[in-house]
Amino acid sequence: MRTLLNVIWLVFAGAWLALGYVLAGIVCCVLIVTIPFGVASFRIAAYALWPFGRTVVRDPDAGVPSVVGNVIWFVVAGLWLAIGHVVTAVPLFVSIIGIPLGVANLKLIPVSLLPLGARIVDVDDPEAFYRR
Repeated sequence: MRTLLNVIWLVFAGAWLALGYVLAGIVCCVLIVTIPFGVASFRIAAYALWPFGRTVVRDPDAGVPSVVGNVIWFVVAGLWLAIGHVVTAVPLFVSIIGIPLGVANLKLIPVSLLPLGARIVDVDDPEAFYRR
């Protein structure tokens, strides 16, 4: 079932979302100072391509640089990305087949708000939550 939902997601929403995150990552990597944001954008892009069967966990040892980076990210891009995810989730919820896709879109909000210090892991691998 996850594979089917991921394929439908990829066609209707995932490819466009991932492309946007990849373009943002390229821009961030060109501007040398923002390379950590570029790496985070590429990580979110991979998650946006295939979200079903994966989840986001916070790294408790991320530290102060992660917090400072997340505050900057939230102000510059995170809030707007979250609003975009909510706005695109609403039409998906209107159709019955789009409800799981809307849920997946809302699932991207936490990592789009605060990407630094987050890990994306498979839900089938319970030990992945504890591994580094």
